[in-house]
Amino acid sequence: MLTSRLYYLLLFIICLSLLGFGLYLEHVKGLEPCPLCAFQRMAYIAITVIALIGTIHNPHNAFRIVYNILLIIAALIGAGVAGRQTWLQHLPPELVPECGPGLEYMLEVFPLGQALKMILSGSGECAEVHWRFIGFSIAEWSLVCFTVIVITTIVASFMLKPERRLFNF
Repeated sequence: MLTSRLYYLLLFIICLSLLGFGLYLEHVKGLEPCPLCAFQRMAYIAITVIALIGTIHNPHNAFRIVYNILLIIAALIGAGVAGRQTWLQHLPPELVPECGPGLEYMLEVFPLGQALKMILSGSGECAEVHWRFIGFSIAEWSLVCFTVIVITTIVASFMLKPERRLFNF
């Protein structure tokens, strides 16, 4: 029987695997992540950390609701960023924005608010597709994964019961 603790553990393993695959594509295949890809990674890291804490804590009642809300927020943010990148990838070439400065440069030189605005608006490098699997780009797969995380977390909120605790703390 699937419990909330097992759900958090599965979510942790899946997101950790996705992050590991991203690192494989970067360090073994040489695909440098664009700024929008970096923000999607941050969303996956947030989901991974929340899921790990949920696995360890095995929350009941209010805490379980809080964890699920945090998971949904992180996944929605990731889906928004992945959706933006997917939209950029489907623009006609003449409408693709010009490439901008790198992520590190923007964060060092510009105020945080302005840097975030520049990053989330995307650039030409975010519109490039260097890898596909079954016809989907990395951003499209990421959008699918974030959407599945949101849906399964909502379903898990209503369907799954926490495990019994050995101790009440």
